[in-house]
Amino acid sequence: MMSDGALSQDEIDALLAGVDSSNFGGMPSTIVAPGGGTDVDLAALEKFFSSNTGALSSNLSTLTGTTVSLRGPQVTFMGRDGFLSQLPETVTVITANFTSGFPGEHLFILSEETAKSIASLMTKEDNIQLDDMAMSVIGEVVSQMVGTQITALTDKTGNKSIANASPSAANIPKAAAALPSGDFAIMTYQLYLGDGDYQPLWEIVGQTPATDISRSLGGASPASMGLGDMQIPGLSGGMGGLQMPSMGSGMSMPGMSHLGPSNVQSVQFPNLSTHRLGPQEAGNIGLIMDVSMEMTVELGRTRKLIKEILGMGEGTIIELDKLAGEPVDILVNHKLIAKGEVVVIDENFGVRVTEIVSPMDRINEMG
Repeated sequence: MMSDGALSQDEIDALLAGVDSSNFGGMPSTIVAPGGGTDVDLAALEKFFSSNTGALSSNLSTLTGTTVSLRGPQVTFMGRDGFLSQLPETVTVITANFTSGFPGEHLFILSEETAKSIASLMTKEDNIQLDDMAMSVIGEVVSQMVGTQITALTDKTGNKSIANASPSAANIPKAAAALPSGDFAIMTYQLYLGDGDYQPLWEIVGQTPATDISRSLGGASPASMGLGDMQIPGLSGGMGGLQMPSMGSGMSMPGMSHLGPSNVQSVQFPNLSTHRLGPQEAGNIGLIMDVSMEMTVELGRTRKLIKEILGMGEGTIIELDKLAGEPVDILVNHKLIAKGEVVVIDENFGVRVTEIVSPMDRINEMG
């Protein structure tokens, strides 16, 4: 029994460590990320991202044509230096920042060998190099993953404005990786590509979007979970926001077997109505309606040795990889979007669209 009304050092340490609520009656068991008064509920993030691994594994298996398994993730919260110490010297970074809904930094990181394994499975090529084509393939894989996550996040939060930038991949030294400033959320998955070993895959979410996602998923709020502002009924006086008990609190002190219910409330967000989002979405797409994009019609391709190219002259016939009568490819900004047939319009060539290419076919064409 504590006669002076003070907590023991062990009890203070236990409070600050965020031990399970079974040890402290009424204390929240939510894990809150440390640093700068941030409010990232790691438990809420881990629950959400782990709930999507089954769908992600299925999508990856379909894309690669082999059994792919994704397990985890383990969610942590740290800064640049601590995270870089976990990475190999060269990594493949795929940036897919959230542009709306929960705007902020969002990226994936793979080891160079993992990136090569994924690209090799996608293109069906051995000893692949991480060139522009391989980076495009890996970007497409991440695009499919993020699409699945956004769909699930929309269902969970009701936020229908969530969107991300088109993924951009690069193989670079880890020191050159453009990581979020300050501390950020790190989801560490274990990826199985059918070769007998699990390889790490890291997903990074910046502090601001991680906090916003956490709150929308029903996680902690700054007023309720920040250690500096924690209030426990019946406690008064002491250090900072963590208040020490007075003698008249009526608390049972030995082992802190009971604490009164704390005044904790979740942040309440207004429901997003469809009729309000519709005009906004229409307005956003309207902003880029007059943006010009390059459209190309490709008759075919071929590969030649340098000596063959240097030997070309007038009259040389180059055989392409397309059969006569096959549809030509229609590309926008060098990305295949459709197929068509060549027509003549007033002595000018034109193309009649015969097929819109699905995302799956786009990936297969890259191979």
